[in-house]
Amino acid sequence: MKVLFVSAVLVLADQISKTIVVKTMSLYESIPVIQNFFHFTYITNDGMAFGINFPFGYYIFTSVSILLTFFLFWYLWSVRTPSIVIRLGISFIIAGAIGNLIDRIFLGAVIDFLDFMIGDFHWYVFNLADSYVTIGMVMVLVDSIILEKKRERLHS
Repeated sequence: MKVLFVSAVLVLADQISKTIVVKTMSLYESIPVIQNFFHFTYITNDGMAFGINFPFGYYIFTSVSILLTFFLFWYLWSVRTPSIVIRLGISFIIAGAIGNLIDRIFLGAVIDFLDFMIGDFHWYVFNLADSYVTIGMVMVLVDSIILEKKRERLHS
């Protein structure tokens, strides 16, 4: 139950941040925070991850997001994992999926605004929900690869 609370708080933070951006910035406006490194840049993404577009991609990506979210909820309730790291990682992934799913369903596009660059190289503009998915995946991978091996060594 605690992981669902974490997910809910993260979704709320994501939606609040996007609302602030929409209410205070114009579409395509970019505000330098750290010149040539980090800007707030308000864009929308009606495609898939990283702005990838293909026919019916919106519907496919939305459907996959919904299915993934339901699967992760099921996993948290049906599989008892002793690892808090995996439970937290999954709660981050759920929060990211739900945060962007809310945008897709109600706005038809995802609000992105975190814009990192080094000189002329720009990473894709993203949002908190995207960050949650990445952080969650890293947590699950670290637990599955590194921490699990340490637990096995302790029990052998």
